Amino acid sequence: MQSLRLLLMTQWLLLFLPICTASYILKDDYGNDERFFDKFDFFTEADPTRGYVSYVNRSTAKLTSLISASNGSVYLGVDNKNPAWGPGRRSVRLTSHQSYNHGLIILDLAHMPGTVCGTWPAFWMIGTVPPTAGEIDIIEGINEGPLNQVTLHTNQDGCIVKNSGFSGSLGRQNCYIYSTGPAGAGGCGIVDPYPESYGGIFNAVGGGVYATEWTSDVIRVWRFPRSKIPGNMQSGSPDPSTWGTPVASFSGSCNIDAQFNNLHLVFDITFCGDWAGGAWASSRLCAPKAPTCFEYVRNNPRAFEESYWRVNSLKVYQRT
Repeated sequence: MQSLRLLLMTQWLLLFLPICTASYILKDDYGNDERFFDKFDFFTEADPTRGYVSYVNRSTAKLTSLISASNGSVYLGVDNKNPAWGPGRRSVRLTSHQSYNHGLIILDLAHMPGTVCGTWPAFWMIGTVPPTAGEIDIIEGINEGPLNQVTLHTNQDGCIVKNSGFSGSLGRQNCYIYSTGPAGAGGCGIVDPYPESYGGIFNAVGGGVYATEWTSDVIRVWRFPRSKIPGNMQSGSPDPSTWGTPVASFSGSCNIDAQFNNLHLVFDITFCGDWAGGAWASSRLCAPKAPTCFEYVRNNPRAFEESYWRVNSLKVYQRT
């Protein structure tokens, strides 16, 4: 009888006690030493975006100081000492071994590639056979553009996102990679309105954190300056519901699970190519520097001294 009474009291109390469970738990910690590189493939094929770049393997990157790890951070850079030749300027493109379906990706950067003419850096997610599994561009920009653009690309038409729930500026609502509209062709992009979101100014204020939440209902991106990183993120118990309005949020008439699946994390720095090269002639700041993007990148190695990533940490969380 006593046991039955205790059981009933326990069940009654559970009805009124708050359920305290962590929203996200750590799945993958990429670290900030040489073992960081063990978790990535070094892409060495021709640039799919037709950039003026030569992606090198791990041993070459190490030998030529394009990668390193020291003082609690990882460095990923480009050749900034020699004129380019052959397929283009030497650089690295890393693709994670692990692929993901949903999650919370938190990237702490001490430095991202600066705003430099001819460059096209990105931190993004893509499937094994692009673009069939979709693409999420978290950090991306070209040339001396001062703002970050977050973009989704889908291989199927029908992903239409609503223009609300975020602080950035939406260029197009159709995320189809072959869509056209006022912002150019391909995908739905949201531009962060603040210069500290990207390049040289992001670096000048001490870097910060980009956090990307991917669920069946929404894909959202937040940016936090170093002084405003959420406490629950720093403690290892991130709770996006407490982070306020994201810079970018993609939801609406879009079957996210059908459009995005098995995506890998990618870091790269390419040069010229479809976007940066295509915008060269119309760039008020870059066009006067050389007749073409290729010529500028080939002949001005010192211009790319700020073209590097310095990663403090990269962590991927998943729901319990």
